[in-house]
Amino acid sequence: MALTLLLVCPTFARANAIRAVNRARSAYCGFSPAAYPALVESGALDRVARLLARGESLDDAELHAGYRAARSLWIRISGATADASVERMVAGHFCGQLADPRLRHIGVYGEATGGLWIVVAEPFTTPRVQDAAATSRLVLTLTNQARAHARTCGWRRFPPAPPLALAPALTRAAAAHSRDMAVRDFFSHTGSDGSTPGERVTDAGYRWSMVGENIASGVATPRQAVAGWLASPEHCANIMTAGFRQMGVAFAVNRRSGQVIYWTEDFGTPRQGSKAAVPAARRR
Repeated sequence: MALTLLLVCPTFARANAIRAVNRARSAYCGFSPAAYPALVESGALDRVARLLARGESLDDAELHAGYRAARSLWIRISGATADASVERMVAGHFCGQLADPRLRHIGVYGEATGGLWIVVAEPFTTPRVQDAAATSRLVLTLTNQARAHARTCGWRRFPPAPPLALAPALTRAAAAHSRDMAVRDFFSHTGSDGSTPGERVTDAGYRWSMVGENIASGVATPRQAVAGWLASPEHCANIMTAGFRQMGVAFAVNRRSGQVIYWTEDFGTPRQGSKAAVPAARRR
């Protein structure tokens, strides 16, 4: 997130400020319309701009306005006048800040005294619920790609490990924990009912000899989730443990929660030749 401040003088006209910013990007900044589509007005970002004018920080304004951004920046133009002035100011000073094709949304707030606040953002997007199966397969692929190569997790060196297979029971356990975290807006290996990863996996009907769990929140894509786990020694060790044979993964989304999206990746080794549900070993 970035903050930019510019002070100029004349009189502001809000109605066409968004069009002026888009014209500046295409006509003066040299951004190709194919690679840089026009910024689309967001009512939530309009509210963010208004809260900025009242003195809130960008993070607080986005939280209070209910807008989740992957990245965002804001510009203040004081005493701005007609659209042409806004266009010139943006083109002359802010092409660098706006040179990110992932920026999609814009919000504007103006005051009668001539203050203009412009907020531009990349929206935080999450996988669609209907794409859950494809998302699980992608996490499996990325996890197995990581396991295929020797890796150091913290101070521990792991050799390549055999690929994992998806297990429906582990996916059920992962989905239950992701929903629990999303609905109740918390982040922990301990469930809201006090359950452990092993207990949740057992409740899902998985008979196991070894189990492990990775969790993540606030990351929008499978690649970001797996990259984050590999950067954490404990989560990386779960991914690289050769003794694990199966995994399940699921995400849950609650846009009213602090992190929006929650991920759970459960690992397991099925217990052979026994109906016992009590584990011989636990990993976390």
